[in-house]
Amino acid sequence: MDILIIGGTQFVGRHITRAALDGGHKVTLFNRGKTGPGLFPKAKNIIGDRDGGLAPLEGKKWDAVIDVCGYFPRVVEQTASLLQDTVSLYVFISTVSVYSDFSRPGIGEDSPLGQIDDPSIEEITVKSYGPLKVLCETKVIEYFPDNHLIIRPGYIVGPHDPTDRFTYWVHRVFEGGTVLVPAPPDAPMQFIDVRDLGEWVARMTSGKKTGIYNATGPNYPFTMGKLLDSAREVSKREIEFVWADSEFLLKNEIGRKEFPLWIYESELAGLMQTDCRKAIAEGLICRALSETIRDTVRWASTRPISYDWKAGLDSAREAKLIRAWKKR
Repeated sequence: MDILIIGGTQFVGRHITRAALDGGHKVTLFNRGKTGPGLFPKAKNIIGDRDGGLAPLEGKKWDAVIDVCGYFPRVVEQTASLLQDTVSLYVFISTVSVYSDFSRPGIGEDSPLGQIDDPSIEEITVKSYGPLKVLCETKVIEYFPDNHLIIRPGYIVGPHDPTDRFTYWVHRVFEGGTVLVPAPPDAPMQFIDVRDLGEWVARMTSGKKTGIYNATGPNYPFTMGKLLDSAREVSKREIEFVWADSEFLLKNEIGRKEFPLWIYESELAGLMQTDCRKAIAEGLICRALSETIRDTVRWASTRPISYDWKAGLDSAREAKLIRAWKKR
């Protein structure tokens, strides 16, 4: 199959590209050439800008396009309108953040979607991210009404994750000692290894599948406690977990930047419990958690010691909070 990937060298796109090449497909990458320009020598590289710089794609044909980096409807429309007569399938990587109500578990692909007052806004915020993705999906469907594949992942984890949300927790456990964590241990959790997502997207694309799919995991009930216990088992370190409640943490100005993957608002109770049965029925498989943990820690260890973590709690503040929790 001849596949065009918009982006293709950062996190999700990087792993989709790898999976497509490993699957024997012919891959063309279209991006600005600023990230990982020599990452995939077997792929054809076309340099350009999807916002007003699509001329290098004109007159060329592909079996499918995988759009990994569409965030604004105006920009996605440029790509979709240009390719509507030269590409047979438009694959758009969206997000579960498109849904309007996360207060209950079991959000399915037909659940109500978020809206935004001003669709011309081009600023990514917590409030605008999901509704803007909704509008992007709408543009894809407008130009590819019968041949679109829209993937809505939840939290994506694994090697090369730029957010550090999952990486912080497993790295912290591997450091050992006493670890402050958000109660309760049975808080539901969902995420997908980026490699599993990449492999599945490549398979769905080559199979010319269409429709809309939630795509996260694992495909069994999972919790924060399970994640931390699994990391402890893989690390083989002596660990004491100190489970602090949300009242204490919020009082001490701890939020999701310090404690990533932590959901404490009742209105977001269903965020980590979306319904992914449709994707699982189409072959979405989650690898062993131990493999994701081990590979993520191994990759994180290759970064410079001076690396500025995007998420997590620094050791001095963690120690101070542990003392305060134990003294309460």
